[in-house]
Amino acid sequence: MNTPANAQPELPVDPQGTAPAAMPAVSATRPMYWSVRRELWENRSIYIAPLIAAAVALFGFLINAMTLQYRMRAVLALDTAQQVQTVARPYSFVAALLIATAFLVGVFYCLDALHGERRDRSTLFWKSLPVSDRTTVLSKASIPLVILPLLIFAVIVITQMIMLMLNTVVLLGNGPSLATLWARLPFFAMPLGLVYSLAAIALWHAPLYGWLLLVSGWARRATFLWAVLPWLAIGVFERIAFRTAYIASFLGYRLIGWFTQGFDFKTHGAAPIDPLSQLTPWKFLSTPGLWIGLAFAAIFLAAAVRLRRYREPI
Repeated sequence: MNTPANAQPELPVDPQGTAPAAMPAVSATRPMYWSVRRELWENRSIYIAPLIAAAVALFGFLINAMTLQYRMRAVLALDTAQQVQTVARPYSFVAALLIATAFLVGVFYCLDALHGERRDRSTLFWKSLPVSDRTTVLSKASIPLVILPLLIFAVIVITQMIMLMLNTVVLLGNGPSLATLWARLPFFAMPLGLVYSLAAIALWHAPLYGWLLLVSGWARRATFLWAVLPWLAIGVFERIAFRTAYIASFLGYRLIGWFTQGFDFKTHGAAPIDPLSQLTPWKFLSTPGLWIGLAFAAIFLAAAVRLRRYREPI
């Protein structure tokens, strides 16, 4: 005898009784997770650019390592604090290079994040999916604020480990220099300082990325000019009309304020042996500019959500 086509499947029986047991719930679709994955799929420069910068830095470091034995002789004549500073300088330079690369990637990504899907009219397809505009905008904001810092942290740590291995191989025949390298290089303190730096940069630059996303969702073309020229025009007008430079100071503060508020290099007469002593997290977290910037970042992101909801394709 054939089973009817519309017959209900038999449910498992509860071992404690005769009532059928409930079927397991369908797993959540995780729209935020897949939206972030989509951004990584569509924007390969997010991870390709840092990898290229790391490769270039390693190539230059390899060439520089050829004269390392001669330079380490001069390092042995320095005091302890200067040895720490000299040995750690190449590692700090590579970290700064990759952080700057991540900043540039984040800026240009945000400028194209909403404008690109309006330009190629793919926004019509993405809006047809069950993903809210808020989820879409927040997933795009998470790239420079969360994904890039995590990626850059991993790339910097791996690059610095390769650098340390190269230095070790070069100095294998020079016992005192090799011992000085391993003793003076704050290799375990550097990742802690790096985590602090990346977190401070992300929080401090949040309004900048929010502004760029807002311009990306509003401008019909030339997003970079619309994002930058108004501030430059206001600064030039202020300088000509009032002979002041408040706008220029504000822009500089917004770009490098994380460094001036999050670190303290002025109170140390000489280079400190412990690099972590230069971190000032309580000063950074108590800075009004941080919280005012985060408030404006929330406003910019809310406006970007509304723009994406009602802005038509280009």
